Amino acid sequence: MASLSVKPGQRFTLPDWQNNSLLISADAEQQRYNSHHIRQEGRALRNETGNQARWDEHSSRTHLKDRITTVDRWREALARCLTDIDLEIDALTKVKEAAENAIQAKNLCLDVAIECLTFRESRRDIDVVRDPVEEELLKEVKVIEKTKKELQQRVDEAFKQLCLLKEARQQLNCDHRHKVEALELDRQCVSFNPTSGNISFKVNPTRVPNGTTELHEWEMNSQRNKEHAEAEMRASVDLRGAITLTIAQTNNELDAQRIATEFALRKRIRDMEGALSELRWQEQNTLEEIAEMEEEIRQLEEDIRKRTLDLKVAHTRLETRTYRPHIELCRDQAQYGLTDEVQQLEGIIRALQQKRTQSQDALDALYRQLHRIRTDIGYKTNSLQLDNKCMDTRKKLVVPVEKFDPQVDAVNRTRNLPRNSQLEL
Repeated sequence: MASLSVKPGQRFTLPDWQNNSLLISADAEQQRYNSHHIRQEGRALRNETGNQARWDEHSSRTHLKDRITTVDRWREALARCLTDIDLEIDALTKVKEAAENAIQAKNLCLDVAIECLTFRESRRDIDVVRDPVEEELLKEVKVIEKTKKELQQRVDEAFKQLCLLKEARQQLNCDHRHKVEALELDRQCVSFNPTSGNISFKVNPTRVPNGTTELHEWEMNSQRNKEHAEAEMRASVDLRGAITLTIAQTNNELDAQRIATEFALRKRIRDMEGALSELRWQEQNTLEEIAEMEEEIRQLEEDIRKRTLDLKVAHTRLETRTYRPHIELCRDQAQYGLTDEVQQLEGIIRALQQKRTQSQDALDALYRQLHRIRTDIGYKTNSLQLDNKCMDTRKKLVVPVEKFDPQVDAVNRTRNLPRNSQLEL
């Protein structure tokens, strides 16, 4: 007879078996929950960090581009200033050479006067008198020597001013060169991207290098260099005018008066051109403001029309609700809301209408001002034409001092220099 074989070892009860299955299922669900939670957190972290990284890169790129724009504006301003100071150095050099030529020309006059005095020393007996001729010759010698001394002083001043101009130009050129290098580096930084081949980790990239300056110091340095150069150019312009005037004063009174008159006339033309330029600038800005104000009035009228339609809707709703029957005709929240809406809309419409009235008054004032500007432009244009005719007429005059005048006009050159308002950022 066969016997039952029983496997030795511990035997569990059915509840233990069920509890074990439930425990395994619960653990699996918990692990899946934990895994799902971690995956969601990881996805959120990836999205957040990715967006933050993209935003930070965009912000850095924007800052770099803004910095490039700022530095490039300064570079252009310094380049224009360099061009102006080069022109001024060339103009002052030519005026200085003209003054030196005038000194050389005076030597011949002095030799002639001394020779005449020497000849007159050969007079004898009663003819050796101090007559008006001798007095005039002696006066001529004194005048020539005084003129030479004044011209030599002007030459020395021009030499010192040239040194100052060249020093200012050197500072401008150094600042301009540094900004060109900085622009090249910043543009290279803008071109970097994650696929660039020349990117790598650097040692302590966030350090502050030695010699780092604050932003206001950087801007003040460029502003100081530009203002220093402009001041030296203005001083040079004044000096050139003084040298030219000194050369002109060595001639007779008629020549001096002609030079003074042409100087004043040229200055008047320059001032008139500046006034016309300012008036045309004001006219253009006024026209732009008129266009913007007209557009603003149209927008206000459109808003008034829209708010009026909204008010009609609110009125219609309130009126329609008055026909609710019996107990339904109550002051509910909708009633209060519509009432408030009507009051708000009426206040808005009144404010818009008041603003439209103010805008229309401002537009009328702009039109009146535009009429005044255009009338003044007509007056100044006529005056400028008359002054230019005077200049053309004065070209018929032939004055010996012209052979000693510098080739670059010390007055007209000032018109090529930029005004203070054009040089500011």
